[in-house]
Amino acid sequence: MTDTTAQTLALIKAAQTNPQAELAKATFGQSGSPTTGITAYDLEPGAKLLYPVLTPLRNSIPRVSGKGGIQANWKAITGVNTNNVRAGVSGGNRGGVIAVRTQDYNAVYRGLGLESNVDFEADYAAEGFDDVRALAVQALLQSLMIQEEQMILGGNSGVALGTTPTPTLSGSTTGGSLAAATWSVIAVGLTLEGYLNGSVASGIQGQMTRANADGSSDQFGGGSAAPSTAATATTTGTTGSVAATVAPMNGAVAYAWFWGTAGSEVLGAITTINSVVITAAAAGSQTAASLKVSGSYVDNSQNGLSFDGLLYQAFKSGSNAYVKVMPTGSAGAGTPLTADGAGGIVEIEAALKAFWDNYRLSPQEIWVSSQEALNISAKILTGTNNAAQRFVFNSDQNMLGGGVMVRTYLNRYSMTGGQTLDIKLHPNMPAGTVLFRTTRLPYPLANVNNVTQMRMRRDYYQLEWPLRTRRYEYGVYCDGVLQNYFPPAFGVITNIANG
Repeated sequence: MTDTTAQTLALIKAAQTNPQAELAKATFGQSGSPTTGITAYDLEPGAKLLYPVLTPLRNSIPRVSGKGGIQANWKAITGVNTNNVRAGVSGGNRGGVIAVRTQDYNAVYRGLGLESNVDFEADYAAEGFDDVRALAVQALLQSLMIQEEQMILGGNSGVALGTTPTPTLSGSTTGGSLAAATWSVIAVGLTLEGYLNGSVASGIQGQMTRANADGSSDQFGGGSAAPSTAATATTTGTTGSVAATVAPMNGAVAYAWFWGTAGSEVLGAITTINSVVITAAAAGSQTAASLKVSGSYVDNSQNGLSFDGLLYQAFKSGSNAYVKVMPTGSAGAGTPLTADGAGGIVEIEAALKAFWDNYRLSPQEIWVSSQEALNISAKILTGTNNAAQRFVFNSDQNMLGGGVMVRTYLNRYSMTGGQTLDIKLHPNMPAGTVLFRTTRLPYPLANVNNVTQMRMRRDYYQLEWPLRTRRYEYGVYCDGVLQNYFPPAFGVITNIANG
């Protein structure tokens, strides 16, 4: 007892001499990680939804109820007194008989839908934080809206691109890093759907087979024309390049380019003009041969599960819409829009004049990509000294800012004098393409309330399927078609080069 007491007293004296040493072992300190130690986890409830849902056309186009059937049908009178019978009448006689031109239209309904699921454990784990089942349905609805927007702009079931023309090549000993070789080049025209879903890294889409949630599958075209016949060009030295051009294709908003040795051509570029300058070995991994179906190239430009969007209603044969394809120009550079030196754009002026001359109407909107928005602004703002424009600057403190953007365009071809068109940016519009849209017809008693509308047999609806596993399964669907009463009121300029 005496020894033990002496040892205890010695330990107490040591602790009093250096008290912090023992206290440090006995107290809590802030951990270096948010998930270790006795540390609160400051997690805000509710997941943040950090993704864009940009659907400007879907938001602005009216939605009306369908009347059953498998397609919307309507008749139009597109011209009166088409033979221009003179109205003068002699005494006691009747006047001449006029002719009336009519046309039948139809638009086939299409079903649209997407599916998602939430397993039981995910639902348990999210309890007290967020409603993952509601999030799944919300994500489905937003995803369907985004897909519908792309279809409204550029869905294509009715315009076959066919086979891409054989490209024209010109080899050079300068301009790149191609080694001495004979280069084989294949071109493939792309629709908007093909362009949006293609990239050099992941390849372009040919014939698609999609597995569905119920175990079924659907086949449809991925938006690519039948590849061209291969063309060849020879380079020498180690700094060679190859200039390639292809005849523009109606309905193509982009072109994919494959090159390499004959039979082993690899995807190396996707352009929004009909030419490219090849300066190095192809960087992609998809081969042109991978687009073959049963050993042959086929046209996969049409999607039979889609309806025709605004672009392809204009491209369609017989639409009478205004379509302008910019000239090829030099390979890789193309032909950009042209400033007219008076605050306008030559090609836009020509389009607006054609709308008036042919149909006595004026569009209200010009939909563009970011590239064309910038180029249109630059060309208008850099007109000659005679350009009819005036800038007003507010010189108050903190009021002067950099950057100028043209947001409207003056149309001089109108019965009521100058009218302005809104220049609008579309998230899915490819560089090199411009769309003119008419939202109201200037014709009295036209019996057309909406120039375009989504005619729906069934608008958005949600399905929660019966349980077949420990997983909640959801679908969001709609069924309808984009109805365009007057395609000539729309127009497209395409194959526009950057600059």
